Amino acid sequence: MENKAIQDKWPEIGTYCWGCGRNNEQGLQIKSYWEGDECVCTWKPKRYYCAYPSRGCGGIITTILDCHCLNAAASAAHRAEGREEGTEPPIAYATGSLFVKFLRPTPLNKPWIFRARIKEVKERKTTVSCSLFVKGIECATGETVNIRINL
Repeated sequence: MENKAIQDKWPEIGTYCWGCGRNNEQGLQIKSYWEGDECVCTWKPKRYYCAYPSRGCGGIITTILDCHCLNAAASAAHRAEGREEGTEPPIAYATGSLFVKFLRPTPLNKPWIFRARIKEVKERKTTVSCSLFVKGIECATGETVNIRINL
């Protein structure tokens, strides 16, 4: 059975996001997958995403963390309703708040691994925590509050 990324299951309306949109050729095109109760995104940065030589840009890290957490929240909501991502009616989220803490410089020469977990689910809000690892070392942490919206 094919293991499609969460982003590849969404309807066309949300596929042009710069961070996670599969139809945005200039975007980051992140891909998120469930591994147990963690939603995992592995992304390989290019040199032009640097802030300093060989170090990742905080804005790019923040964008990936935000998009990854939004996708985790929407996917978890679909699963809670017993249905596949991308099925009708669509479930979508917008960022209500975003906090990122940079723990150390993030190297560019190895894949970035984002590991997100659903922390809390309320009626319209889902809180997701996420950490960024490079070579097994935690480089950044973050938390998003995602607000369920109608499309």
